[in-house]
Amino acid sequence: MAGKFGWIASSIGLTFVFCFAGSMPVHTQSPGETFAGKNISVIIGFGAGGGYDMWGRLVARHIGKHLPGKPNTIAQNMPGAGSYVAASHIYGAAPKDGTVLAIIARDAALGPLSSAPGARFDATKLSWIGTPTKEHNVCIAYHTVAVKSVADLREKQLILGDTGPGTGTRSYPKVLNDLLGFKFKLVGGFQSSADVFLAMERGEVDGICESLDSVMNRRPDWISSKKVTVLLQAGAAPHRDLKDVPNVLDLARNSDERQVLEFLYAGQEIGRPFVAPPDMPADRLKMLRDAFNATMKDADFVADAKRNKFELEPEDGEHLAALIKKIYATPKPIIDRVTELIK
Repeated sequence: MAGKFGWIASSIGLTFVFCFAGSMPVHTQSPGETFAGKNISVIIGFGAGGGYDMWGRLVARHIGKHLPGKPNTIAQNMPGAGSYVAASHIYGAAPKDGTVLAIIARDAALGPLSSAPGARFDATKLSWIGTPTKEHNVCIAYHTVAVKSVADLREKQLILGDTGPGTGTRSYPKVLNDLLGFKFKLVGGFQSSADVFLAMERGEVDGICESLDSVMNRRPDWISSKKVTVLLQAGAAPHRDLKDVPNVLDLARNSDERQVLEFLYAGQEIGRPFVAPPDMPADRLKMLRDAFNATMKDADFVADAKRNKFELEPEDGEHLAALIKKIYATPKPIIDRVTELIK
């Protein structure tokens, strides 16, 4: 009898344990246990020296202290195909545990829409972490060349350096040539905008269409000393320091052309985006987004950005995810037209 009642008591006890356990939240490893002593990789989709490299390393220097467990953070370059190599790696190969994130080209998100070679990812499924800034693109010409205005672009050839497919250095001039009748000639093979700037100084190319902050950071005296002419700008609104420079959206001659240009330059609001793999556990995604947001407010980070002459206009991951969704809702005829133009 004792054995029988002992067995019953044991059964009741086990049932109680299972029921009680089922009513409690499932225990997961704490954030500190997850990242303490580990390395967090910040992949940079371009070579060393350019704007993306500098932004990537700037964030990498500060984000670790805002992650649970204060892990080591290592920046590593993964250049190739205008950051499609890095984006495709993040999408298909990188671990989904929060230990890897990347900075990719602002326009890389448009690659899958246009079936760009090498864009092997779905931008709507990437985990968008945030951007430290919004962008203003400028097309500049070195002072030694004959092109000095938008009007000249329709009459004279301007040789531009480009850093690969998926970047504005290539796609913007190609579309402007076909849509507005400009005479840009592209020369590829450059790993970063820093390489193009050197080529401009050596007289190998005439200019580049690149982000304003990249120009100001790498060559802070170029615009003020008139070493370069800013031919046009693009962004949601004109930059406060370029009030006399034409905005490319205002060069559209009809509503169709304006729609094309708005879609083409949608990446300017995406800025310098940091992304993580798709299908991440919700707690890991929140860790990365919270750490990124905290970094943007970190006094040391802000001071570091100012020393680098970077403008901070941060947006969080939720904003970027909503923006990507909006971009992907663009009417197909507009997408097809841009796709055809950037081939």
